[in-house]
Amino acid sequence: MLSGVPQGSVLGPLLYLIFTADLPTTDRTTIATFADNTGLLAVHADPIVASQHLQHHLDILQKWVDTWKIKINQAKSVHVTFTTKRTLCPPVTMNNVLIPMQPYVKYLGFHLDQRLTWRTHIKTKRHHLNLKLRGMYWLLGLRSKLSLENKLLLYKCVLKPVWTYGIQLWGCAKASHTQIIQRLQSKILRSITNAPRYVSNSTIHNDLHIPFVATEINRLSFLYHQRLAGHHNALITAMTIPPTIVRRLKRQWPTDLSHITAED
Repeated sequence: MLSGVPQGSVLGPLLYLIFTADLPTTDRTTIATFADNTGLLAVHADPIVASQHLQHHLDILQKWVDTWKIKINQAKSVHVTFTTKRTLCPPVTMNNVLIPMQPYVKYLGFHLDQRLTWRTHIKTKRHHLNLKLRGMYWLLGLRSKLSLENKLLLYKCVLKPVWTYGIQLWGCAKASHTQIIQRLQSKILRSITNAPRYVSNSTIHNDLHIPFVATEINRLSFLYHQRLAGHHNALITAMTIPPTIVRRLKRQWPTDLSHITAED
């Protein structure tokens, strides 16, 4: 091989980390890397200045990838402006090719929209769950011969991990958004138990010992922040400290979820 590292090998991830250890950085941007996913973030009150900082980093990055013969997948590259205003950042280019601007971006399984409301992420998870549920209906539906215990086991092992992934982050979404997942869970549990209409969702959840989505958000967030507090990495431990930034919007932050559970 003249460049890169072999894919699919045991040492592949480690060799790739070594190969990209000198990825260029700047003082005015933040770079986020995980495996072969790379994200660049520029923050500034002026959208024009933010794009200038981002473009400067992209130019430096382009020289680096040309030197080490790494090809950027521009078909998967997206430019998003995270803001509550209507003004968007000017477009940027990579290798003289305009990076398309989108209202949201998918990064490590998360769908981040412009206003960070998690609406797109939750709706996408709901669609994913609908497809999985459709394929498993013969196991979880009315005609299934599986026992109730096995049906619950399938739900906990196959369907529930889909929406609990990253719940410590998207759990701070509005109740109107999280209710989308709650309605789906109630629908699945009602189908599993073949419960009649007069039986309430609360009764079904209590009898099956399945917590509501809001309860699961608080519980998992509290456990997650407990693990962070005892981490040996000081940067990770600092993530448990609520930021001192003045909040202009009445929104919950991920750090708020653990404090709610601790007080309850």
